[in-house]
Amino acid sequence: MAVKLSKRVNCVGDSATIRLNDVANRLRLDGKDVINLGVGEPDFDTPLFIREAAKRAIGDGDTHYAPSLGKQRLREDIADKLREDNRIDASPKNIIVSAGAKHIIFMAINALLDGEEEAMLFCPAWVSYEACIKLAGGRVNWVKTKEEDAFQPSDLQDKINKKTKLLVVNSPNNPTGSVYKKDTLKMIRDLAIDRDLYVISDEIYEKIIYEADHISLASFDGMAERTITVNGFSKSYAMTGWRLGYACAPKEIIGGMLKIQQHSVTCAASFSQEAAIKAMEGPQDNLKRMVEEFKRRRDILIEGLNSIGIRCVRPAGAFYTFVDVSKFGGDSNAFCEKMLREGYVVMIPGYAFGPGWEKYVRISYAAPLEKIEEALLRMEKIFALGKQK
Repeated sequence: MAVKLSKRVNCVGDSATIRLNDVANRLRLDGKDVINLGVGEPDFDTPLFIREAAKRAIGDGDTHYAPSLGKQRLREDIADKLREDNRIDASPKNIIVSAGAKHIIFMAINALLDGEEEAMLFCPAWVSYEACIKLAGGRVNWVKTKEEDAFQPSDLQDKINKKTKLLVVNSPNNPTGSVYKKDTLKMIRDLAIDRDLYVISDEIYEKIIYEADHISLASFDGMAERTITVNGFSKSYAMTGWRLGYACAPKEIIGGMLKIQQHSVTCAASFSQEAAIKAMEGPQDNLKRMVEEFKRRRDILIEGLNSIGIRCVRPAGAFYTFVDVSKFGGDSNAFCEKMLREGYVVMIPGYAFGPGWEKYVRISYAAPLEKIEEALLRMEKIFALGKQK
């Protein structure tokens, strides 16, 4: 019997980042010395005091369903954090906790979009935004940014039409590492209010930031009632496997997301929430050290890329750089295949992040410094051999 999947599923491709990460794992099992510069997670361990909190929760029998919105204490901590760090007038009743920021985004998009309505993505954009929009039955309105503008969106007014309902903003940005300037965010604010649009502000990398300041869109006048602020614990606390994210939004939107939560994952894992409480209430020294190390790696990676002829914008946040590799021939698919096949270095081709970026690759520096330095040596060797042919 031939299986007929839904049109919504058939219109969505595999996640390039997860697929290439799986390839890297298979090569390692075959004994290859693979360096993964495609992965989107910190390579640090979750701090011990956070892990111990989860162990205590499990030992105390905290292994049952939690409230679908999230534990009250955790939502109170999140509200306090948003008020103090982000200048968002948050309340626990406007917060939902779920199994990762990705699921939060999926729920928010499904709560807002009807069929044929559009969400605007500033391209290049994280790979899963497009998939979430298509799975909700919506359409993507791509707006390409420019490397020479440090990937800051501009000239949006004429790109909006009657079907545009939602803007998706991601700062610090994946894949570029760009941090949106205050003027950029004001422009987005003015546009959202003038055209009566909702905004998802994905701020998952807000703590991993270098020569810039993070500003939350919901902190601007008039934006709290139309913004879904998304964040989580994966990046700041090296808790990717714990699957824990949250959103702050108007109560009507939270109510819509709650319906989806109740009929899908029910709630986030109870003991993961206890770990998150300890993460928020405990010392933040590990985060500071992690960001300092990311900055050191970034500087060495950028210097190394420049030395072998790959120029790029210095990222101000997150742990990625997005670079043009067209001078080495072919598109980014061919480049990534060559690096994987000949150098056992994993990178993500630019096509995964939207149309028009086929000559770019995303390189992650969420890898130990010695691995980054070895990857640069392998790249230099491959390029030198290519010139000799």
